[in-house]
Amino acid sequence: MRAWAAGVGLLLAALAVDAWAAVEVRGVRLWRAPDNTRLVFDLSGQVQHSVFTLTAPDRIVIDVNGAQLRTPLDRLAFGDTPISGLRAAQRTPDGLRLVLDLSKSVVPKSFTLAPNQQYGHRLVLDLYDQVPSVAPELPPTRVVSRPVPVPVPVPAPVPVVSSPKSAAKATTPLPRGKRDIVVAIDAGHGGEDPGAIGPQGVQEKSVVLAIARELQQQVNAEKGFRAELVRAGDYFIPLRERTEIARKKGADLFVSIHADAAPRSSAFGASVYALSDRGATSETARWLADSENRSDLIGGVGSVSLEDKDRMLAGVLLDLSMTASLSSSLNVGQKVLSNMGRITSLHKERVEQAGFMVLKSPDIPSILVETGFISNPDESDKLQTRSHQQALARSIHGGVRQFFQQNPPPGTYIAWLRDSGKIARGRQEHVVSSGETLALIAERYQVGMAELRGANRLRSDELRIGQVLDIPAAGLAAQP
Repeated sequence: MRAWAAGVGLLLAALAVDAWAAVEVRGVRLWRAPDNTRLVFDLSGQVQHSVFTLTAPDRIVIDVNGAQLRTPLDRLAFGDTPISGLRAAQRTPDGLRLVLDLSKSVVPKSFTLAPNQQYGHRLVLDLYDQVPSVAPELPPTRVVSRPVPVPVPVPAPVPVVSSPKSAAKATTPLPRGKRDIVVAIDAGHGGEDPGAIGPQGVQEKSVVLAIARELQQQVNAEKGFRAELVRAGDYFIPLRERTEIARKKGADLFVSIHADAAPRSSAFGASVYALSDRGATSETARWLADSENRSDLIGGVGSVSLEDKDRMLAGVLLDLSMTASLSSSLNVGQKVLSNMGRITSLHKERVEQAGFMVLKSPDIPSILVETGFISNPDESDKLQTRSHQQALARSIHGGVRQFFQQNPPPGTYIAWLRDSGKIARGRQEHVVSSGETLALIAERYQVGMAELRGANRLRSDELRIGQVLDIPAAGLAAQP
């Protein structure tokens, strides 16, 4: 009996020691975005923390309960961030204080992240340059009871050839009242989220940013078009915020560029994706969508709260807008895919569809371009070369140009050229999406039902999803 009691006592003592063992701060990383600076502390377990500010001089203090510092802090390059220094003190054996010295006032927001497949526990501190009223809302600190996996180190990014800075738009004046067509180019991942990692440690976020910069340069070299980068450097942007940035820039098209991985290293070929309103068109599409949609969990954002004042009305309007946007997305996606097939292998011969979060913008046609599988050794090598990046950018640019020459938004320079007869109208196409009827399509393009049937040799008004219809030349393209 005494032996049993002694055993229980030892077990309880061991549990108590384990419970009071300090969590280790094992690493710290820093990123600068256009409007904020992010500090990420890698932890061996979950913690409770508090943040407060001090003035004269400006400082931010982070008290982390039950933690000890196990990483040097003097290796961070603060550069153009508002941070001038970072120091730490062990106030108690299990109480760590971190102090950030600031060169200017900022708005701090902090939260913790539970482990995922790529990282362990993290404490994230975002320092916003804006005033509090415009700083993005982030969730309060949450502690999640989950097993603590060993954090998986991410290899350092392999240098990728790219333009040193974003290409400026040529200043050739447009005719009065004729605006540019705006293409928002979104380089996937970034900052805390490296994306897929290929052989020799090459990171997706670096490769796709190089391709995005090349595409921007090519688009901006063409009169009547303007390209805007959603992510211009190595920093993280939440998925929903990417489409908001595109909308604020007045985008007529959203192009998200990726170079993903697959469970099998033998997978190869480029793909183009549009949003699916029902489900993925293949297992690959479903797997890639699930993978990309985890970006917010890896990069670090809180839950999104959507408050609908009139859910029924909002649903109807969203459905109508999404139908038109999806049709245009499939149309431009097929043109981009056809052009890409001339310079690289294709994974699929048609535009695939899946529930990518970054494509869920009801008012902007959106496509996601997988430039290849970075998990494939041969494609990984090609994706890092300047010549292949330029060729990929040319093929995407060519498809975008073809689409807008056939479907120019009203009031743009390209619409003025087409309506003035300065560019050939060319063959105008429409890709049928879910819920569309022949009557709706005829009304949209301002053509008669009989003309539409005749141009496509239709024996009935039944249509298939994905079916490509020729639009009679007499019909003017409406706003997609």
